[in-house]
Amino acid sequence: MDNIFTATFFVSIFASTIRLATPILLTALGEIYTQRSGILNLGLEGTMTMSAMAGFVCAYFSKSLFIGFLGGIVIGMICSAFMAFLSVTIRANQVIAGTALTILGIGFSSFIYRIIFGIQKLPPQVESLTKFDVPLLSRIPYIGTIFFQHNLIVYLAYILAIINWVVLEKTTFGLNVKAVGEHPRAADSKGISVTKIRYTAVIIGGAFAGLSGAFMSIAYMNSFSDTMIAGRGFIAVAVVVFARWNPLRAMAGSLLFGIASALQIRFQAIGVPIPNQFLLMLPYLVTIIALITVSKKAEFPSAYTKPYSRMER
Repeated sequence: MDNIFTATFFVSIFASTIRLATPILLTALGEIYTQRSGILNLGLEGTMTMSAMAGFVCAYFSKSLFIGFLGGIVIGMICSAFMAFLSVTIRANQVIAGTALTILGIGFSSFIYRIIFGIQKLPPQVESLTKFDVPLLSRIPYIGTIFFQHNLIVYLAYILAIINWVVLEKTTFGLNVKAVGEHPRAADSKGISVTKIRYTAVIIGGAFAGLSGAFMSIAYMNSFSDTMIAGRGFIAVAVVVFARWNPLRAMAGSLLFGIASALQIRFQAIGVPIPNQFLLMLPYLVTIIALITVSKKAEFPSAYTKPYSRMER
């Protein structure tokens, strides 16, 4: 208990929370666009894994982290464009399509990685994205360490939460996305292309998931493993429902899951006498509890998971 109730412990927990919430927040922000348009993308786990692999490979051979992030984003958009094709054009069952994309993404990323690097005792690594201490603010005791000593992608994620709220709530594009998700036939009658909006929304979601996957491999782990996403894509889907499709609430929801992850890591580090298997369950247990308590009150878009065809009535 003496190791827990200290200022150092709490500062470490809260700083880790900000960092660990970042990949979940980025993915959730993109998935808000996707679900607002009426599409459920359960392929985020596979998309993030593919993007993590692509980001790492691009950063490793180009020696540029920027190229790595760009590669992750591009692959994320390609994977999601495939999901949009299945969901919008072919009108396949979105749950089955998303699950298949996740399985394909995880398996294919591992296959490509082993073709490129083979099996090595010491996995290849890239130089991590260095942290950026915000001038003056980072020197504030405790507060500076928690909020203002992270890398640029962490800061970007929280800025994007605000930007996305503005886009969804205050712009014509955001209103079109909502209209397509709520009543696609009415939107179509007003000249809004349901297909175009849904494709765009799903691909935007893929770009965010791609950035998140690249963050995991080249700004957090500095290497790639096909198990590194560890359910964060599914947690992001839960955060979207928890947040009721609001980017600002998604930020709060991501921090909730971030602190659960931070606690289990810190508890293992200080040797809390709890089996580590139970500690590893903590973030997923929080996910289940959140879904049970919040999903009953969540008002899903009216056309959620429903394919649209102009020819059908």
